[in-house]
Parts: sequence; C-alpha cells; structure tokens
Amino acid sequence: MAAAAPLTVAVTGPTGEIGRAFVRALERSRDVGRVKALGRRQIDPASEGWKKTEYLRGDVLDRDAVEQVVEGADVVVHLAFAIMGAPGENGREVNLTGSRNVFGAAVRAGARRLVYTSSVAAYGFHDDNPPLLTEDVHPRGTDAHAYSKAKAAVERLLSEMTVGTHTSTYVFRPCIVAGPDALMFIGSIPYVQLGDKMPAAVWRLLDAVPVLKPVIPDNGISFQLVHHDDVAAALRAATLGRGRPGIYNLAAHGTLTMRDLADDLGWYAIPVPELAVDVAAEMATRLPFIPEDAQWLNALRVPMLMDVSKAERELRWRPRYGVRETLRATIAEARLSQMLR
Repeated sequence: MAAAAPLTVAVTGPTGEIGRAFVRALERSRDVGRVKALGRRQIDPASEGWKKTEYLRGDVLDRDAVEQVVEGADVVVHLAFAIMGAPGENGREVNLTGSRNVFGAAVRAGARRLVYTSSVAAYGFHDDNPPLLTEDVHPRGTDAHAYSKAKAAVERLLSEMTVGTHTSTYVFRPCIVAGPDALMFIGSIPYVQLGDKMPAAVWRLLDAVPVLKPVIPDNGISFQLVHHDDVAAALRAATLGRGRPGIYNLAAHGTLTMRDLADDLGWYAIPVPELAVDVAAEMATRLPFIPEDAQWLNALRVPMLMDVSKAERELRWRPRYGVRETLRATIAEARLSQMLR
C-alpha cells in the first residue's frame, strides 16, 4: 500500500504563543510536507529554523491574502485572534470578519480539515457553570467580556459555515496558555494587575508595612495552565486527522491559586474578599472609561476548571508539562527577558 502524500497545512497567526510552537511541531512531522503561514509580523522563516514553511505577511482581514495562503491546503489551522479583545472596531473585525474569511476560504478550497483554537473563555464566566467543564457544556460566552463573547461567537460561526460541507472541524478550548513563548501571562489581567483594582483600604494597610516585594491579591479561586508545546501537540494530532472531529478541552494536570503564583515569583500574596473582586468586576462591566482588558476581572469570579479526558482518550494526547512546571518555565523566561525585576 502506497504511503499517503505529505500534507500541505495553512496556518494563520503563526507568530503567537501557540503559533510558534505549532509551526515547530509541523516542521518536525514527517507527515507534513509544506506549511503556508499568514501573519502580521515581519519575520524570516530561516531565522526561526523553519525549512518547510512559506511565510506570507498579511492580515486575515485581507481576503486575497487569506485565499492565497489557503489555496492547495489539505488542512487549515486558524490561530489568528485579538487575544485581549482589543479595543476598538478593528479587534472585533479581526476576530469575527477575519475568522469568517478564513473559514469561507477553507471550505471553498476543499480543505479536508479545519482546526480552530478557541478558549475556555468561550464557556463564559457564569455562576451556574458546572464544577468541571466538559465539552458537552454549551459555550455561552459572557457579554461583559469581549474576548469570551467573541470566542463563543466564532465557534457558532464555524459551525454554521461548515455544516453540510466535506470539511471536518476540530475545535480546541485551551485554558490559560503559558510557557517561554507566552510571557504575556505574567503581566496580564487578572493574574498580576488585579492589584490595580484592590480596595483602597487594603492598599492603605500595605502602605503602612514595609513591603519589599510586589503583592498579588488572592481570592482563593483555582485556575489551570497548559504549556504551548502541549497545545501544539494537540493541534498537530488534529492536523493529521487523529481521533474524531469535534471539540476538545486542553489543560495540564493540576491547578494553581494566586498564592502558588506568588510563591513561585518570590512575591507576597494577600487574601482579598470575594466581594471585592465582584465589585471590581462589576465596575469593569458598567463604566465606559475602564480599559477593556480590565474585563478579565470577570474571570476571577468563578472557577473555570476543565475535564480533559476526551482529548486524552480520542487524540491520545498527554500533556508533557505539569501545571507547576509550566508556570516555572514561564517565570524563568520572563526573568531572562527582564520582565520581572
């Protein structure tokens, strides 16, 4: 029996924290012969060590560029997204119109598989979420959280645009993606900058005590991390057609709290009442002058823990990195990059 021809894979967003790890995984795969990548940054594939990858600088809002990168692809992997729910119309356009452009081009090109990376945020930050989120839970999003709302909307769009076609779809919902290529985790809301919204009384207390290290507020909510290389491994499995098409949660084994984060940073953690987080999140929802990235405060109001047994069973996916190992690798790289002083 003749061996299958190597795949041609089109990738949008190849220079993000997941994108770089994923392209590296494709470069190592014998089943992939060609990678066509579309990204907004100016990079040289050779300097990245990419030998199979042809890089086109462009934007998913440019339909001609999208059609060019998708043409001839067996598999299309859509990673491009405005991570923080970027303020202004352009962020919404990238997330919704850009995704529509990619999905439409993939279907018209007759791609065998379309792989989309969504997020745990697609479930929405709701008080009535189950203690452990499975893929059967409907992705409702949260209207007050731009990123969450957009992720749920794009999942609906993907379903609508591929129903009745010959293109099978895989949707991945990773938790917070961390690792050396994902340094934005360290400085992002809600994990460190929640301190900007701490009650004034708490800050006055801290001001009265000699504090030599930064402080992270801790309301006791647990969260998950996943290493970008482990996300890339799951994406590669879908690209190669492993398992059944469908939706898959991704998270490393174990959970963390803010206190764990503070311990590994060598910082202090101070308990913050749950009410204080609720009030700050409500402010972020209602006040028009609050920056849009402050909406991440909503993520601290309820636990967002996922069951990943489906990915382990269907895709034979096993995360190589535990949650604490992932956190420490991120911190170590951040310190090398002088993000943490």
